[in-house]
Amino acid sequence: MRHRVAAAHHFASTLAIVLLQLTANVWADASVWRVTNGESTVYLGGTVHMLRPEDFPLPEEFALAYEASSELFFETDISSLVDPGVQSQMLQKLTYGSNLSLKDVLNIEAYTALENYTAEVGMPLIMLERFKPGMIVSTLQALEFQRMGFTPEGVDAFFNSQALADGKAVGALETLDEQINFLATMGEGNESEFIIMSLEDLESTAGLMDDMIDAWRYGDLEALRNLFVDDMLDRAPAVYDLLLRQRNLRWIPQIEAMLDDPETEFVLVGAAHLVGGDGVVELLRSRGYGISKL
Repeated sequence: MRHRVAAAHHFASTLAIVLLQLTANVWADASVWRVTNGESTVYLGGTVHMLRPEDFPLPEEFALAYEASSELFFETDISSLVDPGVQSQMLQKLTYGSNLSLKDVLNIEAYTALENYTAEVGMPLIMLERFKPGMIVSTLQALEFQRMGFTPEGVDAFFNSQALADGKAVGALETLDEQINFLATMGEGNESEFIIMSLEDLESTAGLMDDMIDAWRYGDLEALRNLFVDDMLDRAPAVYDLLLRQRNLRWIPQIEAMLDDPETEFVLVGAAHLVGGDGVVELLRSRGYGISKL
């Protein structure tokens, strides 16, 4: 019981990191686009949810879009992620009931691989046995990022703090409940395959991070697509559909509504959401809106 209480405290403190990297799988011109409809403008910024201190300052295109905008939209309400009451509710949704645990949903191969990995990183599996696979994988990703020197001060957190300090309006494309549901159902029905694939990805994370950050910083569309989209689509099409395609489609009407008002908005979402054929940029282009890199 003590292990579970300690785990709950640990996960509550890292939950904001976990949620913000929901689609990072883990992530010249920067990853900022201008979308126009007549005289109306919306800026789209592809973000990396965790960065290292040396990754600052951010590319100047982000600052230009921020200064030109009166309202910022993020994937979800970032400020509320640190609320203890909200974190407690999240943990309940990401935890199995008393009659179910990881051993009940994972096969022996996946459970053993996870047990070996968590032992290596100093977090015995007994601390995680009641948590759902999406929460476990995302937490292990957050720990790996922290080990490499990344902090929760990514692009989203930076501009959320800046907007609040400057008195700019802040909005969200999704509710916290929606984001939590994505995490709670991740890998559902294919838990063992999801765990094994995710552990393989974690093993290669360190070697890919410099490439990922460079692709984001310089707006390298092909590299971003290869790193964030194509691999997920090929190896986990159900996860791709849930975490990227369906969410992108739900965001389009909200962005179109922004293009119908006189305000200028800056929409900041994970870089994976903006690239590829199902990305927000191409979806808006196909609807006839003007698209250009900033």
